[in-house]
Amino acid sequence: MTAGKPPTQRQLRVGEEIRHALVRLLAEENFRDPALRDVSITVSEVRPGRDLKTAEAFVCPLGGRSAEEVAAALNRAAGFLRGRLGRAVHLKFTPRLVFRADPSYDAASAVDALLRDRRVARDLDRGTETADDGP
Repeated sequence: MTAGKPPTQRQLRVGEEIRHALVRLLAEENFRDPALRDVSITVSEVRPGRDLKTAEAFVCPLGGRSAEEVAAALNRAAGFLRGRLGRAVHLKFTPRLVFRADPSYDAASAVDALLRDRRVARDLDRGTETADDGP
């Protein structure tokens, strides 16, 4: 979460442990919030802060629901999830959770749609023909 410095090995390891625990918790929990009811949620990444007291979790719902709405609902349930997370992972402090909608899935879909465009496909095919001809 600190700009400029790459994450340490410990941050990466703790982030991955938290991510796995959150995936299990989100799959097992029955939420009362209608934005979270019957929604499968992908936790793509967790970025702990340098002091490991906060963690930013990037989430994306499956099934076409609004990612921003789901992230807001998870932020409302963050205290509850933090308590459950504290029992699932063995850390000195359970980090405060902040959920963010993961924009990478939308960006990947946009690139995929662009590559499927017939004009781009035509240009890509033309590029492979000249590369295959060789000297």
